[in-house]
Amino acid sequence: MNDTSPYQDRSAEAVKWLGLQQECAPAGHWDELRGEVTPADQTPHRVHAEKTAAAISEPWQTFIAPLASESTGQESDLNTRMANLQRQVRDNGITYNVYAAADQPQRPWSLDLFPLMLGHKDWQQIEAGVMQRMQLLESIMADAYGPQKLVLSGQLPAALVQGHPAYLPAMHGVPPVGGRYLSLAAFDLARGPDGCWWLLSQRTQAPSGLGYLLENRQIVSRLFPQAFEALAVQRLAETYRTLIDGIKARSPAGASAHIALLTPGPYNETYFEHAYLARYLGLSLVQGNDLTVRDEKLYLKTLQGLQPVHGLLKRVDDDWLDPLEMRADSTLGVPGLLQAVRRGHVLVANTPGSGFLESNALLGFMPALARDLLGEALQLPAIPSWWCGEAAALQDVLPRIGQCVIKPTYPYNTDRQSFEPVLGHTLSRREQDEWAGRILRDPDAHTLQSWLPLSHQPTWQTDSDGAASIQSRPVVLRVFAVANAQGHWQVLPGGLARLGTQTGIASMQRGGSSADVWVQSPRAERSQTRDAPEPSQSQSQSPNTSSGASSQRQRLVTSRAAENLFWMGRYTERTENTLRLVRLSLEILGSENQNQPGLLNFITRMATQHGLVRAGVPAASQAHRVFERSLIAGLWDKELATSVGFNLRAVRLAAASVRERLSPEHWRLLEQAESRFFRPEHLSAAPDTLAVQRLLADTSQMLAALTGAQTDRMSRDDGWRLLSIGRHIERLQFLSSALSEAVQWGLLGEQAGFDAVLDLFDSTISFHAQYQQSRTPQALMDLLVTHSDNPRSLAWVAHTLRSRLLRMGQLADGATLPLAEWVPQLIDLPPASLWPENVPANRSDSSLPLHAALAHCQSAAHEVSDRLCSLFFTHSGEARYSVGA
Repeated sequence: MNDTSPYQDRSAEAVKWLGLQQECAPAGHWDELRGEVTPADQTPHRVHAEKTAAAISEPWQTFIAPLASESTGQESDLNTRMANLQRQVRDNGITYNVYAAADQPQRPWSLDLFPLMLGHKDWQQIEAGVMQRMQLLESIMADAYGPQKLVLSGQLPAALVQGHPAYLPAMHGVPPVGGRYLSLAAFDLARGPDGCWWLLSQRTQAPSGLGYLLENRQIVSRLFPQAFEALAVQRLAETYRTLIDGIKARSPAGASAHIALLTPGPYNETYFEHAYLARYLGLSLVQGNDLTVRDEKLYLKTLQGLQPVHGLLKRVDDDWLDPLEMRADSTLGVPGLLQAVRRGHVLVANTPGSGFLESNALLGFMPALARDLLGEALQLPAIPSWWCGEAAALQDVLPRIGQCVIKPTYPYNTDRQSFEPVLGHTLSRREQDEWAGRILRDPDAHTLQSWLPLSHQPTWQTDSDGAASIQSRPVVLRVFAVANAQGHWQVLPGGLARLGTQTGIASMQRGGSSADVWVQSPRAERSQTRDAPEPSQSQSQSPNTSSGASSQRQRLVTSRAAENLFWMGRYTERTENTLRLVRLSLEILGSENQNQPGLLNFITRMATQHGLVRAGVPAASQAHRVFERSLIAGLWDKELATSVGFNLRAVRLAAASVRERLSPEHWRLLEQAESRFFRPEHLSAAPDTLAVQRLLADTSQMLAALTGAQTDRMSRDDGWRLLSIGRHIERLQFLSSALSEAVQWGLLGEQAGFDAVLDLFDSTISFHAQYQQSRTPQALMDLLVTHSDNPRSLAWVAHTLRSRLLRMGQLADGATLPLAEWVPQLIDLPPASLWPENVPANRSDSSLPLHAALAHCQSAAHEVSDRLCSLFFTHSGEARYSVGA
């Protein structure tokens, strides 16, 4: 009698399938799938059937077993999950951009389907070793910026401490704020052929990856929920709470401290992570020009005035932190920041000057330092390293250069010689000799490390033809340690796995990918971990829920964020208005109304006034086909600051600077609107007019959705009010200008012109519903100028603008209150007072009372815009902010 269930049979089949699909790791490399090193005599062919089920490690058997319940087959199931993964990456807007530029598309984050799985015993070795190394690094920092006994005794060469470009003499003798130099660090590990983990490098200045690994966890755990639960994977959120609580506890203000995350800005390759972490941790995302130092204290420039900052989680390298004491050309830092740190008024994580700890050369000295400073041997070994500045080490290792990796001793952004790491075994004999000569000419700048065959991890790969398969890739594991509020170290139970390419280099900059890291809980803890929720975007404030957080309930709006939100609103409205004007123009040019001079002159004047056609283009009444081609050609003109394409891009650039305030759906709408508009098929030399009209209609629909996101998906703080003010300034200016031009060209006296004005105001349906066929100027004045319920009427726009300005009256000593008085009050104004009953509909002279009201609207829009800019915004001098203002 067969005691196995059908599910167990299918599970065994799934495991067998995985073993047959996955090749062994290369000879001499550890195989993460099978939990063993591949023997040197292993052939590169796929393993035989008898080596499958028995060879697959237990965690992988547990992981793959749920696929057995799928009736579609394992390969089809994994293809579906991979498609879902890639869609989720796109939907969440996860990007990693190397040398990002404003006019380049965002590069999606690369994430593999399979996680790297670590058993509890493996994790115990890593966790204990990393905590010990954090203690050692803290001790080295304390000595380097204190008594300097290690250098004086010869245990550390002065060239690797005071001689290192990242060492800051200005911080010598300065006690660390809160008693700790280091609040967090990252360690890059690799598993060797012996199955043990080895340290490759350590990052202390501004380690990246904490945000990406959270996104990886969210996506992959949801794709394999059964395996995630069955393996009792440890949760991550607690470590993030520990990090923030620790920084607060050590900061001058304690639990009520205001903590900010300092980013280089939206063009940094990991800016997505900065915005994501700020949102998740509940921190203010700031750039250098958002901050200022007054009386040796750090402040954030906000709409409410200067607000103290007590802690700074920096993602900017030390070189750029303070242009007064570091690089004078830096625009990323804050003048006077180091002095504020020296005075103990602000905690910077990590303390400036920790960069020398990242030197590869330091690893070779750390075993002896551990025995001296800690009284114990290192539990986590580092890859053997030789600093060529030591004559004995140089003499020992140089003959073995072909078996080593050649690495720079000093960082890339210094004047010291630097280069990309070079694998010695990939060099020819002549090239090895050339490198040996280069090392002998400047030995201090070179460090040699033993080459370690990296372990290989299963990955799900798709080739150019769409065929998918499981392939092994080299893997490097980055783990993170943080200091808690009690001053102890805690290691995040997970990490960021970086997968190499077929060349064997595990680097995101060189086309590598990433993977989630699943750390199994010990059996006794399983019941607890299953109850702990994984972090999600809906829980973005969860790590920052200490009692001190109540002091930050009112969200601070920096001057930079305020300016970008204001222009985000203006550009969004400007794009909508431009789209509507172009669609109307193309419709008129292709209809029977193309022979009406007044209507053609109107669209010519409006297109010229709003920069949609270049100077010298014949008027639509003279050569309407030439005018039409010019109008279409200008849609994608990136140099035309008023084109639809330019404004769409401007919306996205402004939004990128405040991305931490936007939901993923909001950001996705922005990216989709721009990417669809700039698709290659739309950029042909002679685009079809009908195709252009369809594109403009689709873009208008996306802008309508974007408007909804701005209206209903953002907190209504002063930043949102400035976005709304920007929209209503733009709308008031455009609509009053359009109506003025329409009257000037006598459009109200002809049906086609009357309909064109309604179309431009997006009020056609409202007019027909309320006035039927009563096409009188007075009816038009009522709906488009004085109506209190029509959001496209000038009265409604002006009233909303006034109310937003009045709500901001508490800012800048009430400076917005006089601005509200500039805005005209048009609600319930009798239409006949603007257009008397006895005046014909085709009247166009400037004596009409309407013209004074329209002129008032336009001047108010200009005046309010100019005054707001001078009151609240940082004057960056960017030309785009003055267009149409």
